[in-house]
Amino acid sequence: MKNLKLKSARAALDLSQQQLAEKVGVSRQTINAIEKGDYNPTIRLCIAICRALGKSLDDLFWDEE
Repeated sequence: MKNLKLKSARAALDLSQQQLAEKVGVSRQTINAIEKGDYNPTIRLCIAICRALGKSLDDLFWDEE
């Protein structure tokens, strides 16, 4: 499933996928794959992304279905 919450939070801070990737120490392709739902990140990476975007795990990774 696509992670539109991550994409929206990144866009709200006017960060490119490359800029976010550099902040959390992964490749742009990894951020792209997470946003597309093709990659399930580790909890460590999830936390790093949340910190970089100023969001909680619930904000970005909890599926509200």
